[in-house]
Amino acid sequence: MSFKVIKGSFHVVGYSPDGDSIRFKAEDTSSWEQLGGGKVKLNSKGHAQLRIEGIDTLETHYEQEHQPKEFAVLATNYLFKLLGVENVIWNDSGSKVTSANDGVTGYIVSRQAERYGRPVSFVFPNLSELKSVDELYLNSQIARKSVNYKMLSKGLAYPTFYDGMFYDLRELFSKAAVKARSSKKGLWSEDKTNTYCAINSLIDVTENNIILPKLFRRVTAYLKDHDSFDSKKFIAELGKKPEEVLMLNILHFTHFDNLLSVNSQGKIKLTQKPENLVFLG
Repeated sequence: MSFKVIKGSFHVVGYSPDGDSIRFKAEDTSSWEQLGGGKVKLNSKGHAQLRIEGIDTLETHYEQEHQPKEFAVLATNYLFKLLGVENVIWNDSGSKVTSANDGVTGYIVSRQAERYGRPVSFVFPNLSELKSVDELYLNSQIARKSVNYKMLSKGLAYPTFYDGMFYDLRELFSKAAVKARSSKKGLWSEDKTNTYCAINSLIDVTENNIILPKLFRRVTAYLKDHDSFDSKKFIAELGKKPEEVLMLNILHFTHFDNLLSVNSQGKIKLTQKPENLVFLG
């Protein structure tokens, strides 16, 4: 599986990075033209917003809302540490970086940009293995050195797979997530994704319960349009705009709303482990 190796620099000043979101500037701008998929979206500074492949960390500013802050902050800080971004200062609200040792050199390994113009990337610090290559066969040995893999191993990210991720890398990431969960590392010590939990208002997902970020985003969007949370009506709403999902354990295609269960008390849970799902489209 051949990937394009792109050297460049990571940028956080003036932005709102989190554990799976950071800006990157390619040293050679023509590198973007060699990726498949959609056209890479660049801002006036030539910075691209990355989509870090295979992981999802707790939200820090989705629709002006956040998930429980402890592990969201830990994930962001760990991303900075792995890349060597130091002396980070945030504004008073903690929503934007005002200063840092910006422009730290590193690499992304990517094949394509997704529909929003974000390069789907494996992210690396300034590794010697990547300095002299333009194309790379991304094997497990190298993938283990990626920020993506290390975030999962630390228990600071959920595995979240889309259909463009290769089988062997998905397996590698799944094992890292399962190991972290079995050891109750990081967010797994408090994760409620597969446990029936009560959701009555936004505070239940912003402060009280740690759940898969994709589910958090759907719950938040629902509560922005409704005065209260009704689990069954929520699932019905999701069903109106079905998201296709592949269940890996039985190779069965279904929709995300079909993977949510409600008990007699109106509590809700996801019935499948995150690493068992591949989101399509």
